[in-house]
Amino acid sequence: MKKRTRARELVLQVLYQLDLQGDDFIPEMGEFIHEEESDPDTANFALKIAKGVVVEIETIDKTIRGVAQNWDLERMAVIDRNILRMAAHELMNLDEIPPKVSINEAIELGKRFSTKNSGAFINGILDRIKTRVAEASVVAEAAVAKGDEDGE
Repeated sequence: MKKRTRARELVLQVLYQLDLQGDDFIPEMGEFIHEEESDPDTANFALKIAKGVVVEIETIDKTIRGVAQNWDLERMAVIDRNILRMAAHELMNLDEIPPKVSINEAIELGKRFSTKNSGAFINGILDRIKTRVAEASVVAEAAVAKGDEDGE
């Protein structure tokens, strides 16, 4: 298994625990990951994503709600919700990871750990988030370019 795939599995476990235990699990995240994974690169990547989701959870959930037509975040399957959170964080905040990789990894996690329909559901939500992130990037670049023109 690839290191980053393994890391994402660990993140999914951490996010699941956070869903069940609440913020009380936050201080235990790092210890849990390092107990479950002996490879430091894998563990560090997992911890980076898990911490990022925790820090950005409100923005991530708002984004998911904004694209999940006719789906209430709290009523989604716990596994699906947390796969979406993890992948949305990657799409929104980790430019070094190609969007296609984040989406494909999320789909595979959904197929492996959730329902038979999870892959298609996750793909649809993440594709909309990817489009929003790309549109926001174009708008930001246009604003910078306009600022450069005005500053000359």
